[in-house]
Amino acid sequence: MHANQLTTYTQGDLVISSPDQSMVLKLATLAIAAAPNIAASGIPAIGEYWPGEGGVNGGLFPGGDKPYYLIVPTGSDAEATHEWGGYGQELDGAKSPWDGQTNTSYLTSSNREHDHPAAQFCAAFERDGHKDFYLMARREASLLEITVPQVFTQAYHWTSSQRSADHAYLMDFEGGWLNGLVKNGERLARPVRRKFI
Repeated sequence: MHANQLTTYTQGDLVISSPDQSMVLKLATLAIAAAPNIAASGIPAIGEYWPGEGGVNGGLFPGGDKPYYLIVPTGSDAEATHEWGGYGQELDGAKSPWDGQTNTSYLTSSNREHDHPAAQFCAAFERDGHKDFYLMARREASLLEITVPQVFTQAYHWTSSQRSADHAYLMDFEGGWLNGLVKNGERLARPVRRKFI
Protein backbone atom coordinates (compact mmCIF):
# COMPACT_ATOMS: atom_id res chain seq x y z
CA MET A 1 0.00 0.00 0.00
CA HIS A 2 1.36 3.43 -0.90
CA ALA A 3 1.53 6.09 1.80
CA ASN A 4 -1.14 8.19 0.09
CA GLN A 5 -3.66 5.35 -0.34
CA LEU A 6 -6.59 5.29 2.05
CA THR A 7 -8.95 2.53 3.08
CA THR A 8 -12.49 3.90 3.38
CA TYR A 9 -15.62 2.46 4.96
CA THR A 10 -18.96 4.16 4.24
CA GLN A 11 -22.40 3.38 5.63
CA GLY A 12 -25.12 6.02 5.39
CA ASP A 13 -23.68 9.29 6.71
CA LEU A 14 -20.75 7.53 8.38
CA VAL A 15 -17.36 7.68 6.61
CA ILE A 16 -14.18 6.20 8.13
CA SER A 17 -10.98 6.72 6.17
CA SER A 18 -7.36 5.99 7.09
CA PRO A 19 -4.13 4.64 5.58
CA ASP A 20 -4.25 2.01 8.38
CA GLN A 21 -6.58 -0.69 7.07
CA SER A 22 -6.75 -2.54 10.41
CA MET A 23 -7.89 0.65 12.16
CA VAL A 24 -10.66 1.17 9.59
CA LEU A 25 -11.78 -2.44 10.12
CA LYS A 26 -11.88 -2.04 13.91
CA LEU A 27 -13.77 1.26 13.79
CA ALA A 28 -16.21 -0.01 11.16
CA THR A 29 -16.81 -3.14 13.24
CA LEU A 30 -17.57 -1.00 16.29
CA ALA A 31 -19.96 1.14 14.26
CA ILE A 32 -21.77 -1.92 12.91
CA ALA A 33 -21.94 -3.54 16.36
CA ALA A 34 -23.31 -0.38 17.99
CA ALA A 35 -26.05 0.13 15.41
CA PRO A 36 -28.46 -2.63 16.55
CA ASN A 37 -28.55 -1.61 20.24
CA ILE A 38 -32.04 -0.18 19.79
CA ALA A 39 -34.40 -1.60 22.41
CA ALA A 40 -37.30 -1.85 19.98
CA SER A 41 -35.33 -4.23 17.76
CA GLY A 42 -35.72 -7.18 20.11
CA ILE A 43 -32.00 -7.85 19.77
CA PRO A 44 -30.17 -8.18 23.10
CA ALA A 45 -27.34 -5.76 23.82
CA ILE A 46 -23.84 -6.94 23.01
CA GLY A 47 -22.67 -9.31 25.74
CA GLU A 48 -26.21 -10.20 26.82
CA TYR A 49 -27.65 -13.70 26.53
CA TRP A 50 -29.79 -14.18 23.41
CA PRO A 51 -32.67 -16.46 24.49
CA GLY A 52 -32.86 -19.67 22.48
CA GLU A 53 -29.76 -18.88 20.39
CA GLY A 54 -27.10 -20.73 22.39
CA GLY A 55 -25.11 -17.88 23.86
CA VAL A 56 -24.51 -14.17 24.16
CA ASN A 57 -24.72 -11.58 21.41
CA GLY A 58 -21.14 -11.05 20.22
CA GLY A 59 -22.09 -8.27 17.81
CA LEU A 60 -22.88 -7.84 14.14
CA PHE A 61 -20.14 -9.17 11.85
CA PRO A 62 -19.97 -7.82 8.26
CA GLY A 63 -19.81 -11.37 6.85
CA GLY A 64 -19.43 -12.19 3.19
CA ASP A 65 -22.73 -11.81 1.35
CA LYS A 66 -24.83 -10.84 4.36
CA PRO A 67 -24.01 -9.55 7.88
CA TYR A 68 -24.74 -11.85 10.80
CA TYR A 69 -24.60 -11.78 14.58
CA LEU A 70 -21.97 -13.93 16.25
CA ILE A 71 -23.41 -16.00 19.09
CA VAL A 72 -20.88 -17.00 21.76
CA PRO A 73 -21.80 -19.73 24.27
CA THR A 74 -20.63 -19.31 27.85
CA GLY A 75 -19.91 -21.81 30.63
CA SER A 76 -17.17 -24.33 31.29
CA ASP A 77 -18.54 -26.77 28.69
CA ALA A 78 -18.15 -24.12 25.96
CA GLU A 79 -14.37 -24.12 25.92
CA ALA A 80 -11.75 -26.84 26.02
CA THR A 81 -8.00 -27.11 25.50
CA HIS A 82 -6.98 -28.81 22.25
CA GLU A 83 -4.30 -28.85 19.61
CA TRP A 84 -5.20 -27.12 16.34
CA GLY A 85 -3.84 -30.20 14.56
CA GLY A 86 -2.46 -30.94 11.12
CA TYR A 87 1.09 -29.89 11.92
CA GLY A 88 3.19 -29.81 8.75
CA GLN A 89 0.16 -29.81 6.42
CA GLU A 90 -0.65 -26.88 4.14
CA LEU A 91 -4.46 -26.80 4.10
CA ASP A 92 -5.86 -24.55 1.38
CA GLY A 93 -9.43 -24.96 2.68
CA ALA A 94 -8.64 -23.40 6.08
CA LYS A 95 -7.05 -20.11 5.10
CA SER A 96 -10.07 -17.80 5.21
CA PRO A 97 -9.57 -14.86 7.57
CA TRP A 98 -13.35 -14.19 7.57
CA ASP A 99 -15.24 -17.48 7.21
CA GLY A 100 -14.78 -19.73 10.23
CA GLN A 101 -17.73 -21.86 9.22
CA THR A 102 -16.11 -22.84 5.91
CA ASN A 103 -12.70 -23.34 7.55
CA THR A 104 -14.22 -25.60 10.22
CA SER A 105 -16.20 -27.60 7.68
CA TYR A 106 -13.00 -28.24 5.75
CA LEU A 107 -11.04 -29.21 8.87
CA THR A 108 -13.73 -31.62 10.08
CA SER A 109 -14.42 -33.28 6.74
CA SER A 110 -14.37 -37.07 6.87
CA ASN A 111 -10.73 -37.49 5.82
CA ARG A 112 -9.49 -34.95 8.41
CA GLU A 113 -11.87 -35.21 11.38
CA HIS A 114 -9.36 -36.77 13.79
CA ASP A 115 -6.48 -34.51 12.77
CA HIS A 116 -8.01 -31.21 13.97
CA PRO A 117 -9.31 -31.52 17.54
CA ALA A 118 -10.03 -27.80 18.13
CA ALA A 119 -12.29 -27.59 15.07
CA GLN A 120 -13.86 -30.98 15.87
CA PHE A 121 -14.73 -29.84 19.41
CA CYS A 122 -16.46 -26.71 18.09
CA ALA A 123 -18.33 -28.53 15.30
CA ALA A 124 -19.68 -31.10 17.79
CA PHE A 125 -20.91 -28.48 20.29
CA GLU A 126 -24.68 -28.18 20.88
CA ARG A 127 -26.66 -25.59 22.82
CA ASP A 128 -30.36 -24.59 22.88
CA GLY A 129 -31.07 -27.13 20.12
CA HIS A 130 -28.50 -25.61 17.76
CA LYS A 131 -25.87 -27.83 16.14
CA ASP A 132 -24.29 -25.30 13.77
CA PHE A 133 -21.35 -24.14 15.89
CA TYR A 134 -17.86 -23.75 14.46
CA LEU A 135 -14.34 -22.53 15.31
CA MET A 136 -14.20 -18.77 14.66
CA ALA A 137 -11.98 -17.32 11.93
CA ARG A 138 -9.33 -14.77 12.84
CA ARG A 139 -11.40 -11.70 11.84
CA GLU A 140 -14.43 -13.04 13.71
CA ALA A 141 -12.14 -13.41 16.73
CA SER A 142 -10.92 -9.82 16.23
CA LEU A 143 -14.52 -8.58 16.42
CA LEU A 144 -15.19 -10.60 19.59
CA GLU A 145 -11.99 -9.25 21.16
CA ILE A 146 -13.47 -5.76 20.69
CA THR A 147 -17.07 -6.52 21.69
CA VAL A 148 -17.03 -9.28 24.34
CA PRO A 149 -13.49 -9.99 25.61
CA GLN A 150 -14.90 -10.57 29.11
CA VAL A 151 -16.69 -13.71 27.88
CA PHE A 152 -13.37 -15.45 27.28
CA THR A 153 -12.03 -16.75 30.61
CA GLN A 154 -8.42 -17.07 29.46
CA ALA A 155 -6.35 -15.15 26.99
CA TYR A 156 -5.37 -17.39 24.08
CA HIS A 157 -7.99 -19.06 21.87
CA TRP A 158 -7.50 -20.83 18.55
CA THR A 159 -9.07 -19.55 15.38
CA SER A 160 -9.83 -21.76 12.38
CA SER A 161 -7.54 -19.67 10.14
CA GLN A 162 -4.32 -21.41 9.17
CA ARG A 163 -1.19 -19.26 8.95
CA SER A 164 1.19 -21.81 7.39
CA ALA A 165 1.85 -25.55 7.25
CA ASP A 166 3.16 -25.39 10.82
CA HIS A 167 1.20 -22.49 12.37
CA ALA A 168 -2.39 -21.30 12.90
CA TYR A 169 -3.73 -18.00 14.23
CA LEU A 170 -4.85 -17.50 17.79
CA MET A 171 -6.38 -14.47 19.51
CA ASP A 172 -5.16 -13.09 22.81
CA PHE A 173 -8.40 -11.95 24.45
CA GLU A 174 -6.49 -10.25 27.23
CA GLY A 175 -3.99 -8.16 25.28
CA GLY A 176 -5.83 -7.95 21.95
CA TRP A 177 -3.04 -9.50 19.88
CA LEU A 178 -3.50 -11.83 16.94
CA ASN A 179 -0.58 -14.28 16.95
CA GLY A 180 0.56 -17.48 15.29
CA LEU A 181 1.36 -20.66 17.20
CA VAL A 182 2.56 -24.09 16.14
CA LYS A 183 -0.46 -26.26 15.36
CA ASN A 184 0.53 -29.00 17.80
CA GLY A 185 0.45 -26.56 20.72
CA GLU A 186 -2.57 -26.69 23.02
CA ARG A 187 -4.82 -23.67 23.48
CA LEU A 188 -8.48 -23.09 24.21
CA ALA A 189 -11.12 -23.60 21.54
CA ARG A 190 -14.49 -21.81 21.80
CA PRO A 191 -17.39 -22.48 19.42
CA VAL A 192 -19.47 -19.71 17.87
CA ARG A 193 -22.50 -19.70 15.58
CA ARG A 194 -24.20 -17.29 13.21
CA LYS A 195 -27.58 -15.61 13.59
CA PHE A 196 -28.89 -13.95 10.46
CA ILE A 197 -31.58 -11.26 10.78
